[in-house]
Amino acid sequence: MNVVCNNFIGGDLIPAKSAQFTPVYNPSRGEVIAEAPESDAKSVDQAVRAAREAFPAWADTPVVERARVMFRFAHLLEQNFDELARLITREHGKTPEEAKGDVRRGIEMVELACHAPTILMGQTLDQVARGIDGRVERHPLGVCVGITPFNFPAMVPLWMFPIAIACGNTFILKPSPKVPLTPMRLAELLAEAGLPKGVFNVVHGGAETVDALLKHPDVAAISFVGSTKVAKYIYEVGTAHGKRVQAAGGAKNYMLVLPDADMDATTNQIIGAAFGCSGQRCMAGSVAVAVGKAGDPLIESLDAAAKKMRVGPTDNGGNVDMGPVIDGAARDRIKSYIDVGLNEGAKLATDGRGVMLTELSGGFFVGPTIFDNVSPEMKIASDEIFGPVLSVMRVDDLSEAIARANQSPYGNGAVIFTRDGGAARTFARYVNCGMIGVNVGVPAPMAIFPFTGWNQSFFGDLHIQGHEGFHFYTHNKVILSRWNDPGKRVLGW
Repeated sequence: MNVVCNNFIGGDLIPAKSAQFTPVYNPSRGEVIAEAPESDAKSVDQAVRAAREAFPAWADTPVVERARVMFRFAHLLEQNFDELARLITREHGKTPEEAKGDVRRGIEMVELACHAPTILMGQTLDQVARGIDGRVERHPLGVCVGITPFNFPAMVPLWMFPIAIACGNTFILKPSPKVPLTPMRLAELLAEAGLPKGVFNVVHGGAETVDALLKHPDVAAISFVGSTKVAKYIYEVGTAHGKRVQAAGGAKNYMLVLPDADMDATTNQIIGAAFGCSGQRCMAGSVAVAVGKAGDPLIESLDAAAKKMRVGPTDNGGNVDMGPVIDGAARDRIKSYIDVGLNEGAKLATDGRGVMLTELSGGFFVGPTIFDNVSPEMKIASDEIFGPVLSVMRVDDLSEAIARANQSPYGNGAVIFTRDGGAARTFARYVNCGMIGVNVGVPAPMAIFPFTGWNQSFFGDLHIQGHEGFHFYTHNKVILSRWNDPGKRVLGW
């Protein structure tokens, strides 16, 4: 019997009154393992009410005590590390190593939240005017909401709620209905860490649930990660209803390869960037731009490496390099893009449609796919495919390569592979995106730095992660004080 996920509201598991459910698959086998309900506006209101009622006491809880909850939560995440990784592999299809990376990067965010007492320290200036002292304090916003995608079941929720909660807010998580099991386990561990009831809540659902959260008058802030189309919608609707919003969207990340690059190291980095997590991440390297004489050696090296990759089920501890994509719809969409690329005239150097698996299963597989001679006007060069498809372009020089990258409407990451420091500096300065890699295939920043997408990859002012995350979940209060000072007479001043 499949598990039916309940909402987690006010510290209790509450069934959602719904006739609509989303199947949760084990992507390695194509088997349904759970169901996630579509929560209606009444369920959303119940969660918001629980979070609103818990807010005053939690906001008044000393920040050092809030940090202690995060310390205990981090300890529990470490204790249950392998279990969480296995859960991610089961419901998402990541390889065991990728799943462990998902959990590890999430724990780093909890560790950052443990620093809240230091990061939230305000500013003071005595005698800012005659007899007047000034100070700045940071205060929580209220009820905050996180809407998260399927591709990182642990890390992306942990991008959001640890900092929000450490800042004194209460939180409602609306996870992807495709991967609800990991977020529910995080809720259990938070409760075990001693978080008061109502401070953290989970509601499952899709578009109807999201709209109810966006429009609820008692929600103060919305954090979102997903496609650009939905990110823009979240930002526009959320801000129209008076919410503070940070909405991270999609990407088309360019990787420039200069002729002087270390080809073996570059190949390893590009293979990992393009095909890690089966290409299902907004920091995936999806376009490689070969500059000058780098073209032929790069294609030969990438094709050879891609054909050596072991593709197969990830849920049995097997030694594979790449697992399935999330479901059958994703598999079919990715394969349709391969057909589009062929029809547009790109050369298919490595075809992943008929990949030989390490083990036969009913899972959702597409193998590593590489196109050569891709031009900017092709859909495979412009659309976020969100799968293991790499497009290779060829240009004459660095200036043309930067111009190609800057044609993209997105702005998450861009990478250069070279031994030339001047070329790397020029690239980093003039490429139009927020996260830069120099001989680093996936320039996703650590928790202490903000995740700085630009252009159509981000809507809002304050980014996820780092100190910007703390600023997003708090607002400033400036206090000016004047007191008569009898001490001057006492001390003879």
